[in-house]
Amino acid sequence: MRTLPLLSFVWILISSSVFAAAGHEPAYPNLAGGEVQFASFPKPLETYAPSSGGVMQTIKARAAADPFNVAATIVFLLAILHTFAAGPINRLAHHYEHKHEEQLRLRGVRDELHPDGVAEVSFKATVLHFLGEVEAVFGIWVLVLAGVAVYFHSWNDFVLYAAEDRVYTEPLFVVVIMAIAASRPVLRFAEAMMAKAAALGGGTPTAWWMSVLVIAPVLGSFITEPAAMTIGALLLGKKFYHLNPSPKLAYGTLGLLFVNISVGGTLTNFAAPPVLMVAGKWGWDTLFMVEHFGWKALIGIVISSVLYFAFFRKDLFKLSDRADGVEDGVLHAAPWAERDHPIPAWVTLVHLAFLGWTVYTAHFPVLFIGGFLFFLAFTMATGHHQNPITLRSPMLVGFFLAGLVIHGGCQGWWIEPVIKALDDQALMLGATILTAFNDNAAITYLAAQVEGISTAAKHAVVAGAVTGGGLTVIANAPNPAGQSILSKYFRGGVSPLGLFLGALVPTVIMYLCFVFLPNGSAKEHPVDAPPAIEQVVPNP
Repeated sequence: MRTLPLLSFVWILISSSVFAAAGHEPAYPNLAGGEVQFASFPKPLETYAPSSGGVMQTIKARAAADPFNVAATIVFLLAILHTFAAGPINRLAHHYEHKHEEQLRLRGVRDELHPDGVAEVSFKATVLHFLGEVEAVFGIWVLVLAGVAVYFHSWNDFVLYAAEDRVYTEPLFVVVIMAIAASRPVLRFAEAMMAKAAALGGGTPTAWWMSVLVIAPVLGSFITEPAAMTIGALLLGKKFYHLNPSPKLAYGTLGLLFVNISVGGTLTNFAAPPVLMVAGKWGWDTLFMVEHFGWKALIGIVISSVLYFAFFRKDLFKLSDRADGVEDGVLHAAPWAERDHPIPAWVTLVHLAFLGWTVYTAHFPVLFIGGFLFFLAFTMATGHHQNPITLRSPMLVGFFLAGLVIHGGCQGWWIEPVIKALDDQALMLGATILTAFNDNAAITYLAAQVEGISTAAKHAVVAGAVTGGGLTVIANAPNPAGQSILSKYFRGGVSPLGLFLGALVPTVIMYLCFVFLPNGSAKEHPVDAPPAIEQVVPNP
């Protein structure tokens, strides 16, 4: 039964993809690179008439060529605004929930159950809770996009677009990698690694805070960023957030985590989605990434973390005092070791093997989903060494990313001319800003479609995309996972403005590192990129 939600999700995606295009001729059968697009929207970028004017003239011409473009972007902007309203909607939901409970008390039926054993609930409060769930926002607005698509094109076109032209490998991958990374053996293994670093600071919440924020992002270059985000967020919740830090420290830590994870995957050419979008086409191997991006990211991570430690030093010491009862501000060891039975090494190794298999086969859903089913069977056979495998959070994150894939595929009409119109310096700043409003992998993918782009421009767009990946929940694919895990520690959920402010300083630091630190000597050359996450926006 535990596999039923995942299997249902997979079946919907796979079955729709298999049958949607049956009997239908592609609307665009001969696109560049041999690509095929079945739906009549969005109009492929290469089919627009060349524009001799500036970027605004190009955007106006494309809007006139297909008014659906404007409508789809308005829907996307409304969905983004909805994410900002999620907190107030949740507070309103709690208000109606409490009001409903008060009415039940007045009626004397507080604990009364219906004949089927289900307690009476408030329909209004439940609906508002759903509307206030950040992970559900983009999925909700897909319904509006569907109506817009039917109005300007047809229902059949929307079905073909959503089921055939979009690629959902990344959402599926994130669901699986989150579930495996959150398993007890994997989490304990990562915790043991970081405990050695935390021990240097006495094992206090402050030491754990620094250890997780520096080490987890670097792990992202090898186990992928979604897995690193899952591990980092779970450990921060266990070692830090449960002590109820001040809102300023809580949001500062969240923003720092998101930025560090976004840039921490640049030590390899397969772990960060925005890097993966261009690595194969531009010939960027792992050595190239280390020499041009990775070492700068490491310096930025350390500088940002040390700066935040210095700024929040008093608040962090108070948390340490609260944890161990010491009031003198001196860091002392805290008894973090849990008193439960140890996990055999062979069980941990099997879990790590499943994690490695998922990363290695991340291009192929049939392989990593099949591996995940074997993983679930293994956890049942070793249940006394496991925590329950919960799929609620991974499924919500997958739903969020799937919605973003659908909306993001309709935004290339205006993003591409903006990218082409900027010079190298403006391009990095533009990519950083655009990333806050669209998944950074989509930004780099669109840049990879621009012919004749210079080496400096390539560096600028990727550096900007990973730099801005912590500013919003939608800026980087792993962010929804971190938000889902840690939102319970924020009253009313994570505030988009609070996250933006918390991530702003680390973003500026990373920006300066990528701008002013020199590049390495590795040269671009054609390579076969290692298996990693599938392209998010194959046909913008």
